[in-house]
Amino acid sequence: QVQLVESGGGLVQPGGSLRLSCAASGSIFNTGAVSWFRQAPGKEREFVATISSGGGTINYADSLKGRFTISRDKAKNMVYLQMNSLNPEDTAVYYCYARTGFGSYWGQGTQVTVSS
Repeated sequence: QVQLVESGGGLVQPGGSLRLSCAASGSIFNTGAVSWFRQAPGKEREFVATISSGGGTINYADSLKGRFTISRDKAKNMVYLQMNSLNPEDTAVYYCYARTGFGSYWGQGTQVTVSS
């Protein structure tokens, strides 16, 4: 069983930065890929970024390349999403998602609001 807890969201001005964290319980977390998704009001949940279990393979949504960076610290059971040059269109609830050989898990989400 894996439990995921996101943190680091909040209110930020356009052009600002935030770093989201995804903390996991359960050692199997490190055996799978971890992704970030987001869901804006009235829209479907969309893919943001993913990182493989070893960290060697990373992919981003095309529209976010160059502004967002995903990383993981396996020793700490953590995955991060660094978000730069934020704009109001980035406002959404951001979710952490882990896919392991034992199952797939979602966190509860953290709200990011970009507004002046």
